[in-house]
Amino acid sequence: MKTIAALQAVVTASGFDGEPSDAELDAIEREMPLILAEVDLLDVEIMTLDRPATELDERRIRRARNRVLAERRDLTNRIGTVLTGGAA
Repeated sequence: MKTIAALQAVVTASGFDGEPSDAELDAIEREMPLILAEVDLLDVEIMTLDRPATELDERRIRRARNRVLAERRDLTNRIGTVLTGGAA
């Protein structure tokens, strides 16, 4: 019978310390406004799961969706500016 540990060593040959790199932390920092907007949208959607959505709930969902779209747009514009060196 083969052991799993022997096969796993081949798959994970490179050392992984389990911590994110500085580049990954920077990427998370750049995406944090979008992440927070998506969490807010999820919170609003969860509030309406157990009851019918009222007009106020529909407004909250619409505002949260618009905020997510705006943050996605802003993130895309920021990344585009960084990639082109600001010459865009």
